[in-house]
Amino acid sequence: MGQTGSGKDRGTGGQTRTGVSLFRPGQPVDRPDITLDQRTGHEIFAVPQALTPPSPARVWESIGPISLNADRLAGNGLFTQASTNPAVAVFDILRTRLLQALRDRGWQRIAVTSPSHGCGKSFVAANLALSLARLPATRTILMDLELRRPHLAGIFGVIDAAPLQEFLSGEQPLESHFRRFGKTLALGLNGAAIADPTPLLHDPDTAQALEAMIVQLQPDAVIYDMPPVLTSDDVLAMIPQIDAVLLVADGTRTTADEIKATERLLDGRVPLMGVVLNRAQDRKLGRYTYGKA
Repeated sequence: MGQTGSGKDRGTGGQTRTGVSLFRPGQPVDRPDITLDQRTGHEIFAVPQALTPPSPARVWESIGPISLNADRLAGNGLFTQASTNPAVAVFDILRTRLLQALRDRGWQRIAVTSPSHGCGKSFVAANLALSLARLPATRTILMDLELRRPHLAGIFGVIDAAPLQEFLSGEQPLESHFRRFGKTLALGLNGAAIADPTPLLHDPDTAQALEAMIVQLQPDAVIYDMPPVLTSDDVLAMIPQIDAVLLVADGTRTTADEIKATERLLDGRVPLMGVVLNRAQDRKLGRYTYGKA
């Protein structure tokens, strides 16, 4: 993280992408330059000094703000403000239950996934993050790790998202790639699909970038929008970087066998914290009905 990158300006609203992190952690060296005290002849700086980590508040302030079009978001089923829409109340309930589980178990990093494509996991991940953002004391990171078929930038209406690979590989620093919605939601969007992200997900640089992101931002919750479990090994590759999985099932298409196969694949590897039922048969509440089991 924080290595020199291409130096291209990809941002909007005057945000410049330098490729060099303002908050790059220093690395102690095996043998630093030695300075001798002229009076005693003793080495003064033979031992590297501990570095003070940057203030999370400063790092959050360094992330360029983004304005989202409320009408366009609503058209995509996303809600930025509390409203009378029944879906908002359901996501707020899911938010509170999620935060309670994170605090009780000491978790932080949640992967939102599904058995197969088309279940609405990105929709659930985005609305859950927006619900968390309505809590002014809760810092949240939402990242699009559906690298083969990135979707979050589109549903948020962001047309100039940079390739997330540049951040994961260390070519671009956090404050250059991420966007900040409000004061407490950091968006790690992806503007370029990767045909085979497996090498990137297994690369130690990716783990280091994600760990540094959490150290610098000190979030209360990290939500990773992940690919379906049964279509690739991407979720399995990310297990060392996640604490639990939230599974999204489609009430009109997901089968019991698919859910069981997903549970078997995750069993013993990562906790399954719950199942969100999307597009249930009961449509009295509008376009979608949501449940958690």
